[in-house]
Amino acid sequence: MFKDTDFKKALQELPDKEKDKLILRLLRRDMDLAEKLYFELVDTDSIEDKRRIMEITISKQIKRFSENFHSLDYIAVEMRSISGKISHHVKITKDKFGEISLNLQMLNEVIEQNTFSLTHSKPQKSAKFYNYVIVRTFKILLLIDVLHDDFLLEFKEDLNRLGENISKNKMLLKTAIYNSLDINWILNAEIPENISQIHKE
Repeated sequence: MFKDTDFKKALQELPDKEKDKLILRLLRRDMDLAEKLYFELVDTDSIEDKRRIMEITISKQIKRFSENFHSLDYIAVEMRSISGKISHHVKITKDKFGEISLNLQMLNEVIEQNTFSLTHSKPQKSAKFYNYVIVRTFKILLLIDVLHDDFLLEFKEDLNRLGENISKNKMLLKTAIYNSLDINWILNAEIPENISQIHKE
């Protein structure tokens, strides 16, 4: 219906006052669209400003749930909450760089601040968490792969940090190997050309 030329023409011919009413009604029903338009048309914050706000938000949330550790399932729920916030940030700002950097930040800070809990958790209790980390790591590599090669250098330090964090945890490293994730890709910031195919398999 929305591709119909007659329909488009009819909308264009509506009086400005009527158009304004329709737009406001639409925005009330779609808050994401309203937020996106506000960012593009009114907000004085840049994408970088929004990203820095997200970095602070993520660090505070990770610090809070790490200091009040209950279980790895609890951490996984909190990480999904952070992932949702990152996705929302990207949806509003189209920040492809931030989608990668913020996910790297999340994984690194969660692993580093929960080293003791991860090391002393039973394998059957930690499997779901480890799988989640590896899935997110694969996603990060896939996101980097579609960007220009120069961007890989921008993430080299954080990738190496993640590689070191995974290598230090025997179960996490074992999970990576089981899922065909070569830790050297992360440590050396060298993503194979067929990463998409490897991920599918």
